[in-house]
Amino acid sequence: MRMLLIALAVSVGVYIAVISALYLAGRRSAAREVATLLPNLIRLFKGLIRDPRVSRRSKALLFVGAAWIASPVDLIPEFIPVLGPLDDAVVAALILRHLIRSSGPEVVAEHWRGDLATLERLLRLFAPGAARRDPGPS
Repeated sequence: MRMLLIALAVSVGVYIAVISALYLAGRRSAAREVATLLPNLIRLFKGLIRDPRVSRRSKALLFVGAAWIASPVDLIPEFIPVLGPLDDAVVAALILRHLIRSSGPEVVAEHWRGDLATLERLLRLFAPGAARRDPGPS
């Protein structure tokens, strides 16, 4: 339990350091995007789990991804700066990519509660051409 708390504290510290560095470098909008990305992804995944248009397989991936991210066992230990949270980010990105491709960008956009510019960047990254469509209400 102690190791988990230490890993969590280090991860939070790195997260805050990255946001602070972006802010101090004058990249305030990037700092805001990084600061709100994780909470927005959590709300997105929560909404998608409840959506009947999302397949059971995709919902199972959401649960596996949540367990992976919450698990104290990682491929790369969390206390290694920058690389530590990388495996969690890759898992979240792969699940998001699957959801965009299987359920459609419109379904994902309906559940997105963050900045539309961030969603458009994610859609361009995972579903080229999807970002040109109307992403729906925010």
